[in-house]
Amino acid sequence: MSKKKIRLDLVSDVVCPWCIIGYKRLERALELVADDIEVELHWHPFELNPKMPLGGENLRDHLAAKYGTTKEGSFNARAELTQIGANLGFRFDYFDEMKMFNTFKAHQLLHYARQFGKETELKMRLFSAFFGERKVIDEDAVLVTEAVAVGLDQAEAQAVLADERFAEAVRAEELEWVDMGIRSVPTFVFNRAQAVSGAHEPEKLAEFMRIV
Repeated sequence: MSKKKIRLDLVSDVVCPWCIIGYKRLERALELVADDIEVELHWHPFELNPKMPLGGENLRDHLAAKYGTTKEGSFNARAELTQIGANLGFRFDYFDEMKMFNTFKAHQLLHYARQFGKETELKMRLFSAFFGERKVIDEDAVLVTEAVAVGLDQAEAQAVLADERFAEAVRAEELEWVDMGIRSVPTFVFNRAQAVSGAHEPEKLAEFMRIV
């Protein structure tokens, strides 16, 4: 019997902790349905903080201003995320001076990586760079280093960031998903018909894939 084929569009940002948790849970969900379902994954950009200036802002200060998060709430959230990540094989390394960054440049580089089938690899590198390696991911040099790490050309990656050749395409793609009603990430869209927001457990994601 042939496998059921599903198109899965995943809208996310690389500074969103629940996005990497959602993806790691998706990996486990895919193992649960591997015998019956074949999934074609497509990543899409979303900016949590499109107006964030280069250089970023202290993460605790940012969350306090944006969501009213207290220091105690921040501490508890970081501990929870760190434990969830560890259970999924992903390392969160939160620290007091950690900043939130603008990700528009990162999304442009991811768009470039898509042409070479390297988008998922680069996405994983950027998640790890930001959450686990204390890297400043709005800096060109850092982004280019991560691009090279997944096998992309250094000079071409530098040129992509310098001339912003994909800036318009990224903006258009972001707007497309916002226009479809997506306001939070991660959002999983199955067969362009059913959208599910949040980092659901593997079993729940597997259930969505079985019934879509």
